[in-house]
Amino acid sequence: MAVKIRLKRMGSKKNPFYRVVVADSRAPRDGRFIQQLGYYNPLTDPATVKLDDEATLAWLQKGAQPSDTVRTLLSNEGLMQKYHEARYSK
Repeated sequence: MAVKIRLKRMGSKKNPFYRVVVADSRAPRDGRFIQQLGYYNPLTDPATVKLDDEATLAWLQKGAQPSDTVRTLLSNEGLMQKYHEARYSK
C-alpha cells in the first residue's frame, strides 16, 4: 500500500480550503484518509498553513510520499529540511 501526504479540498464553490491528510494513494482525492495533519488556506494574505510537525515528520520517516504541492508547503514551513537532517545525520 502506497501512502501519500496530500491535500483534501474542502470549502464551498470558489472558496477553497484544504486539509493536509495522509491517505492511501488509491483513495479518491476527497475520500478516505488515514490521518489529518493540518490545513492550508490559500485565500488569506499571506496563505495560512498549520501542520502537526511531529506527526508529519513521523509519516515522512515511515515512507509517506508528499504530493508536489504538499512538498512545497512542507519546504516553506521548514519541515523538509528537518526531515533531511534527521534522515541523513545517522
